[in-house]
Order: sequence, then C-alpha cells, then structure tokens
Amino acid sequence: MTKKIICLFSLCLCISAVFAKDYQLQSPDKKTIIRVHTGEDLTFSVQYKKTPLLNPTVIALELEGVILGKEPKVIQKNTNSVNREIKPEVCEKSELIQENFNELKLTFEKRFDVVFRAYNNGVAYRFGTHLPGEITVKSEKGNFNFPENNMVYWPKERSFHSNNQVYYDFTSLGELSSKDLGSLPVLMDTGKGAKLVIGETDLEDYPGMWFNGTEGNALISTFPAYPNKTEQVGDRDVFVRDRKDYIAKTDGTRTFPWRYIAIAEKDGDLITNQLSWLLADPCEIKDPSWIKPGKVAWDWWNANNVYGVDFRAGINTETYKYYIDFAADYGLEYIILDEGWYELGDLLKIVPEMDMEELTSYAKKKGVGLILWVVWKTLDDQLEPALDQFQKWGIKGIKVDFMDKDDQWMVNYYHKIAKESAKREILVDFHGSYKPAGLRRKYPNVLTREGVNGGEQYKWSLRQTPEHNLITPFSRMVAGPMDYTPGAMNNAQKKNYKPIFDRPMSMGTRCHQLAMYVAYESPLQMLCDNPSNYRKEPECMKFLSAVPAVWDETKVLDAKISDYLLLARRKGNEWYLGAMTDWDARTLQFDLSFLPKGKKYKMTIYQDGINADRNATDFKMKEIIVDHTFQYDLKMAPGGGMAAMIQPL
Repeated sequence: MTKKIICLFSLCLCISAVFAKDYQLQSPDKKTIIRVHTGEDLTFSVQYKKTPLLNPTVIALELEGVILGKEPKVIQKNTNSVNREIKPEVCEKSELIQENFNELKLTFEKRFDVVFRAYNNGVAYRFGTHLPGEITVKSEKGNFNFPENNMVYWPKERSFHSNNQVYYDFTSLGELSSKDLGSLPVLMDTGKGAKLVIGETDLEDYPGMWFNGTEGNALISTFPAYPNKTEQVGDRDVFVRDRKDYIAKTDGTRTFPWRYIAIAEKDGDLITNQLSWLLADPCEIKDPSWIKPGKVAWDWWNANNVYGVDFRAGINTETYKYYIDFAADYGLEYIILDEGWYELGDLLKIVPEMDMEELTSYAKKKGVGLILWVVWKTLDDQLEPALDQFQKWGIKGIKVDFMDKDDQWMVNYYHKIAKESAKREILVDFHGSYKPAGLRRKYPNVLTREGVNGGEQYKWSLRQTPEHNLITPFSRMVAGPMDYTPGAMNNAQKKNYKPIFDRPMSMGTRCHQLAMYVAYESPLQMLCDNPSNYRKEPECMKFLSAVPAVWDETKVLDAKISDYLLLARRKGNEWYLGAMTDWDARTLQFDLSFLPKGKKYKMTIYQDGINADRNATDFKMKEIIVDHTFQYDLKMAPGGGMAAMIQPL
C-alpha cells in the first residue's frame, strides 16, 4: 500500500513537471528580465542588471468555482515588440511619449491569458479572460516577494474608506504586518541602486488594488469587496456598512487592470516615467480639441477673504467678479467656485447671494472659464439635469468631491462622470479621489485629481512638511497629475508655522511654493491664495502668469527622494526651472547645457532671500543673460526653493 502511495505521488510530480514551463522576456535595452514559471502556480520574477528585484511572485485570478493561475497549462505563446512615439492629447510631461517594450502573451486552458511587458523603465502584467456571460471575481492574488527587506515609503491607510491623502511612513517591509493597509502607488528603495514604484492602471469596472504587509519581505494585494449595504450621512458621505463576498461582477470577456513596477536607477527617472499613461486605453473622445489646460484661481483655501474692496467679501456675485477680474488681468484661464455656491443637496438651487446668469455672462466677457465644485452624491442623483444646466451656463469644468472609495461601483462612477462630462465638453477635477489609474488617457477631459496630501493640509496640519513635498513627486505623481494646489504667499519656517484655517500659511519659503509650479504636474494648476495677496506681489505674479500648466519636455537635473529636487521643463522655446529642498539648507550646482548652442536667453530667477531662514517670505528676483555654457551655484534656505523662467532674446 505504501509503495502504491509513493508511486501515485511520484506520478503526480511527473505530471506537474510535464506541464511546468519557464518563459523569459527581456526589455529592449536587455537590462530587465522577466521570468515566468508555470507549475503548480503561475509565478513571475524580475531581474534588473543581473540583480533580482522581485522573487517568484504568485499571481492568480480567483473566479467563482475556478482559480485562474492554479496549475496553469499554456496552449499558446505570442510575442510582440513595439517602438513608437505617441502624441498625447494633454502634454503632462512631454509633447511626445516614447513607447518601447517587448511583450509576452501566454494563453492558457480555462480560457484566460496573461500578458507581460518589459520596458526599459519598468515591467507590467495583466490578466485577460474569454468566458461567456458575466463572471464573479472573488479575489485577485498578487504576492509581491522581494529578495531583501526593502525600505518603503508606506502610504498608510486606516480603511478602504479613504480619500487617499496619505503621509508616508519610511519603514522596512519587515515592519509591515497583515494589519497594515496601504494604497497605491508604493515607492520603495531596494538598497541596491534601484528605486521601485508599484502601481496599477487601465482600471475599469473593477476595484482598486491595495496592499497589506506580511512581517516579511513581501506585500500582498487586497481589494475592497463590492458594497452590499451603504449608509448616507449628510449630503456627501456614503459609508459601506456591509460588503459582498466578491470584489467584482463583470463581463466574462475582458482585460483586467495592468499591475506595473516602475524601475529607476536615478531617483529623478521616476518623475519622467510614463507607464501609467502608456498602459491605459487610448482616447475615446473623437475631437478633444476643446480640452484646454490652464491655471485656476481658487477660492476655498483662502476662504474668499479678499480685501481692499468696497463690497462684503464672501460667497456672492461681487466677490466672484473680483476673482474673474484677477484671472483676466493675469492671464489665468479659470476660476473655481468651491463649496457654497448652491444649496447643499440640490445643484439646481443657487444660493440667493449668487446670480449665476450674471456671473457666467461676466466671465465670458472677460475670457475666463468657470469651474464648479460639486458633491459627488448630489451630482449622481441629478446627473443629467445638472450637467445639462452647466452646459447651458457655459461652465467649463466641474470639481467632483468626497467619493472616498475605489470599489467596483465607485470606479464605474468615475468613468460615468468622465464620459457624461465629455459629451458636454466639460472638464473634470476629481477630489476626495483615488490615485490616477489610466482614466485620463481614455477621457483626457479628466485633467487632474487629488488623491494627494496637498496644500489644503496647511489649514489644519503640522505634517505638511518640505520633506513630504519631496516624497510626493517620486511616489504619487508617478501615477499621474496631482492637484496639490500650491501658491501660498504667506510662508513660514518651522518655528513660525501655525495652521490657521481661514488665513493659512505654508511650511517652507516663498520660492518653495513657486517651484511647485514646475515640479508638480497638474494640467489644471491652482493658485490657492487670495487675489488681494497676489496683487501685492507683482514679481511673483510675473512668474505665475507665465508658467505653463502643460509641458513639451522634462529634464530632471538632480534629485534625491525626500531631500531635494531640481528640474527643467520646456514649453515651446521657453524653459522653466524648479528646485526644492527639505528642512536642510542646501547648495546645488546646475548648468544650462540643455539649451541650444549659439543662442542667448534672459533668465528671470527667483531664489530664497538672505533672511529666508528667518522670514520664509523673503526672496530675491534677478535677471541674467545666459546661454548653454551658464553655470550656477544655487543656495536654498531650510524648506527653500528656486523658480526660474528662461526666455529667448
């Protein structure tokens, strides 16, 4: 009997070995290798420059009644290579995007496939199914096993009900347990020369992916299950009180979201990484020429506290005309009417202090577009009549707020809003939102979103530090544009800073704030402060009026995560520089060798004043004639920065 059992066991091993196969995929530059193994489980591993980055990682899609990826049997292998340039509808980083990858597609029994891609700056994979009717997805497994106890900038979350406005705990993988929940993207340092960002894109009709720790060198994927019972509190908060035993019900024939790992030797290469956009579905708007990026005068941060006027400041027609005049005077494309313009719960009921017809007519006359803030739930309840009314008014955009979830239902809501807004040529800015996950390529009218701990935190937080500001562009911004809302004119050093809700200040210097307009990508870029304050700062407004919201070229000149950043961006034939430092005073050397040879330029530079270490508003503006041979020693105060514009003569 014992011999029979041994023989049967040996036979099973032999059968398993017969179906076990290994596949390999290299990046175009041959520096990155993906190895796929099909045995008892479907696994893949990643090697970069002969150094393991990811150990064999089990991936699977658990459907009702079957696990796709368990004992997988390959029935077909296909490979493909792509090397081309794509012109995006909205140029977040550059006017052309290089798409260069090698692809391996494995088709399995049980009617599913997995596609792997190797880029020079990252890897990605996704599942696809070819099943009839509707399927129920119980879970998706992604056990990301790393060779070392990597350091990680952990985007700590409390629950799946979140606006994903996180601070980053710098810790090791081994310190994270199954109780630790983190949202994407996740930034980590391998300690062996490579930085990684794990994210997802092409997210549609499916929940967002999150991570739990393991108390080891691994992160395990987890997903918010589909809502079963919800409770609405007030006009905006909808809490999930009970969930189904599945994460999605969806079409049986479809592709699933891409899971990508961005890889960078130099920290700054994370800022130029475009995998999140490249892996998303192409634009579905037939004629997107109406989509106009730009800068926005924002009211809520400064509590409408304009002064030196002959009317009572507040949420009223006169105040918003003042904002419109300010925008028109300085060439800003838009203003936002944030919370307070409508009676909460009814988007079609304007508060009596506001004359929307007069305001929209005035804005049109001045050449300024209006963007309206809305609560997501109210918009959902009144979607067609509200959007139709906005279109009649000539509203250019909406800021949709307080979704605070990314389960399948809510992800579908984002797509619905993007699509319905596009039909009416309305831009979208999502707040209280999850990270960018490809929607902006399919619907480029979605110009930006929050999902970032941005400038609003200055109104109440002590944690919005320059160090945080220098983690965000290497982590959250890898996923896509972020509506950080910079532009504070009241600036403070650490010992002088105090959160004040109605008259906020920022941590760090004036030039730290100006630099954000170059460092942070957002095709709708806010000016958060009071127009009355801006009018008293003509030198700063010279820069803020000129700086673009989209870019033709990006070059990172020097960078170290959480410490400092220095980069240059081009729009047309003009270049802009931005530099930021943490609480350490710092000197950085840079040159302008990227400029065309034989041409002269005027560089207008804004840098920390000699007393900015005591008074953070102190700055100095000067103009210098430069060419490609120019070199400069840039001194920055604690929490300091620099901004510059370089214009041809």
